Amino acid sequence: MASRRKASGTGGSRTSAVRQAVSRSGGIGGGVVRRRQGPPQPPGPPASPERRQRWLLVIATLVVVVFVARLVQVQVFEGPALAATALENRMATVVVPAHRGQITDRDGVVLATSVDRYTVAADQQAIQTFRGGSRVDAEGEPVEDGALGVAQLLAPILGTTKAELAAQLNGDRRYVVLARNVEPETQRKIRELRLQAYVPMELTSKRTYPSGTVAGPLVGFVDADQVGQGGIERAYDDVLAGKAGVDRYERSRDGVRIPGGAEDSTPAQPGGDVVLTIDHDIQWKAEDSIDEAVARTGASYGIVVVEDLRTGELMAIADSGDVDPNDRTSANVAKGSRAVQDTFEPGSTGKVITMAAALETGAWQPDSQFTVPDRFTTPNGQTFRDSHDHPVQQLTLAGILAHSSNSGTVQVAEKIPPQVQYDYLKKFGLGESTGLDLPGESRGTVHPVDRWDARTRYAVTFGQALTVNAMQATSVFSTIGNGGVRLQPTLLKGTRTADGELEPVERPEGTRVVSEETAASLLHMMEEVTSEEGTAVGAQVPGYRVAGKTGTAQIFEGGGVTYMASFIGVAPADDPRFTVSVFLKSPKTSIFGGVVAAPVFRDVMGFALQKEGVPPSSPAGEPLPLEW
Repeated sequence: MASRRKASGTGGSRTSAVRQAVSRSGGIGGGVVRRRQGPPQPPGPPASPERRQRWLLVIATLVVVVFVARLVQVQVFEGPALAATALENRMATVVVPAHRGQITDRDGVVLATSVDRYTVAADQQAIQTFRGGSRVDAEGEPVEDGALGVAQLLAPILGTTKAELAAQLNGDRRYVVLARNVEPETQRKIRELRLQAYVPMELTSKRTYPSGTVAGPLVGFVDADQVGQGGIERAYDDVLAGKAGVDRYERSRDGVRIPGGAEDSTPAQPGGDVVLTIDHDIQWKAEDSIDEAVARTGASYGIVVVEDLRTGELMAIADSGDVDPNDRTSANVAKGSRAVQDTFEPGSTGKVITMAAALETGAWQPDSQFTVPDRFTTPNGQTFRDSHDHPVQQLTLAGILAHSSNSGTVQVAEKIPPQVQYDYLKKFGLGESTGLDLPGESRGTVHPVDRWDARTRYAVTFGQALTVNAMQATSVFSTIGNGGVRLQPTLLKGTRTADGELEPVERPEGTRVVSEETAASLLHMMEEVTSEEGTAVGAQVPGYRVAGKTGTAQIFEGGGVTYMASFIGVAPADDPRFTVSVFLKSPKTSIFGGVVAAPVFRDVMGFALQKEGVPPSSPAGEPLPLEW
């Protein structure tokens, strides 16, 4: 037994060694030795369908809970915000331009007005999604998709070809202007095409000037944004402009307003009308007369001002040359009126201020006597001469004014201290703003007394060594005609609100410059200027007495000398109503105001008096002595 167990133990050991060797060598002959599997296990119990259903039910319940929770979140908590966002995305906002007010003359004649126009644009990105569908164009052809289809519908209305318009519609820009200043009739035709989502249209305004060249430089113009850029348009832009409104409405996908949809609009507030003091007919006459005079005399330009001296209201401010605010191809409309922009020495019309100071201070009387040579040397060694050579004359103060003597005026100034002379220049408004608020106004120059040299002290007495604009020069004569009271000139009669009520402009009170007696005496002296012995016979208006003064002023420019010829007068002299001033720069036929400017005065003053029904003058009294 022992030996058998030993052999058995030896065999077991040998068998184990063989198995290890086979395992290391990969099996006998390179084969694979498979492990012996145990006996097969008996099958388990079958899966329960109820258990699977319970799991599916749990999962489904969780999904439903999640959806319900999200639905509650969207509908209850986020619903109002999401609805508001969706509504905002459907809302369109359009700026509604305010209707700009009109500019009219004193009688309601329209000088400037605005009409509705439209700007037609294209949304090139949206047009790419356009579908013609069952549409046909004006020729009965099927409408294509995209830009070509929109062009088929729109081109006949805009008056262009399909090919040209299609080229404008192609691209990726959100806003491309197709046409401006489209009239409402054309806009309605485009709207009927129901292309609002692809071809938006904006309401705009176009400024028109029905009177054309009448008061063109005075009225001014507006820019593309309807903002006043010149003349009355700029001076009263705050009144005319109004306030733009906003139209917000709910729209469909094709851009059409949804009937009954959400709306939130603020209406535009129209601008007020500006009613001027200008009289259209008198303005036309003044322009016609000065244009004719410029052509006849070869002058560079001319100016006419007509003022109702009782109120300061300006009936006309006329510049020579045709300036039509409707025509924007020329820059002339932007220049404004020379009546306030250009300055020059007043020349002999300035002698009226010296005579007013002489009478008001009591230094001289209308019949005071002077010996007047054609040249006069002052005590400080300054020599002045008249416009032409003449023998020594024995002239009264009235005679010095009637003959427009420089050497005589210098003698008159001997009794007027420089500071007093300066004070009267300022009292009459020289060197001050006219108050018209027109763009580009120049106040002119009146130097203070401490800057006067030996010659200036006398030169200012006959209208040299200082500058004025046409409106300032006119105001001097209006002050004399108004009994010595200076009124601020005005172009604005009032503003008219949307309800049609005229709100008159507040006028500042006048300022007395000289006494009524002085003004009456000076008017009488100025009547002699237009008498047969004066320098302005050509200013006489049949049936009316005229008081005025001629002027010839030197202008130094371009290295040479030219002249401003002028005449300013009031009528009727016995009961003054109007002041008319006429200025001609660089006339070639004559440099004297009595020759070239006085006839224009006669025509314009005669027209204004007749139009306003001013009764003829009473017979003149005894003339003042001009000589002794």
